[in-house]
Amino acid sequence: MGNPADRGEGVSTILHIAVLMGGWSSEREVSLMSGNGVADALESRGHRVTRIDMGHDVAEKLAAAAPDVVFNALHGTPGEDGTIQGLLDLMGLTYTHSGLATSVIAIDKQLTKMVLAPHGVRMPGGHVVTSESLYLGDPLPRPYVLKPINEGSSVGVAIVTAGGNYGDPIGRDTVGPWNAFESLLAEPFIRGRELTTAVLDDRALAVTELKPKSGFYDYESKYTDGLTEHVCPANIPEEIAAACLDMALKAHRVLGCKGTSRADFRWDDERGVDGLYLLEVNTQPGMTPLSLVPEQARFIGMDYASLCEAIVREALAGKGER
Repeated sequence: MGNPADRGEGVSTILHIAVLMGGWSSEREVSLMSGNGVADALESRGHRVTRIDMGHDVAEKLAAAAPDVVFNALHGTPGEDGTIQGLLDLMGLTYTHSGLATSVIAIDKQLTKMVLAPHGVRMPGGHVVTSESLYLGDPLPRPYVLKPINEGSSVGVAIVTAGGNYGDPIGRDTVGPWNAFESLLAEPFIRGRELTTAVLDDRALAVTELKPKSGFYDYESKYTDGLTEHVCPANIPEEIAAACLDMALKAHRVLGCKGTSRADFRWDDERGVDGLYLLEVNTQPGMTPLSLVPEQARFIGMDYASLCEAIVREALAGKGER
């Protein structure tokens, strides 16, 4: 069928939109919340929506649906690591968010550093280690952070401190990400505050500070109502806010992100701008009621349905550019 973008029509045209959600990653439930929220919003604007809970028959379902555009609401692998992007490219389908190459790089925290650091984006040091090596000794001076190389939503993150319960060295029978992943990224722990900035339509929106009620901003804190306070806009010095916006937009552009992305930061507030580090870039940010991109969109005056349509509009406008 002819694509509305080919006819010069905007997203105000009634579209058939397939919303991809679910899948089998560790972030499945979050993706289902995101996808159903997006689908409801697009239906409220009059669009025809086909909801697809991704299984191994996803190509067959997409071919049968023959949508004008696919809204990718998947999180984790294989939804944001380039796998589904490659499939959609092969099928000739227009889709939201970043393309194959960007997704492959951004899902890998070490690759992301290799791309962004030469462009002046400050990121923590560290290196990839085998989980087996952790039972012999620490890869960095404590405190340090261990995280999976290609998981999102703070899945599998551990902060190893001098007085923690993991042992010294880490005990072989101690529960942690080393039980689930053969390799992990080890980074110095950066004290201070959690900040995040969303980018939409090549514009950095705002800076939100995340204040978990206890511990750090882990999976439970992100997706359980009441466990984390969101302060938007963040109560931080103007120069820090400006640096967040600049670094988030630079990362979005250098990586080649499309649609929307979210840059997560750690700020050591005792060191000024030099204490601001970009931790990672999420190319498929959450779209749940507690998610940060919709929150920042509201801050600039854009409601949830308008946000969803803006993401669709950019996908249609950029057809063929991936």
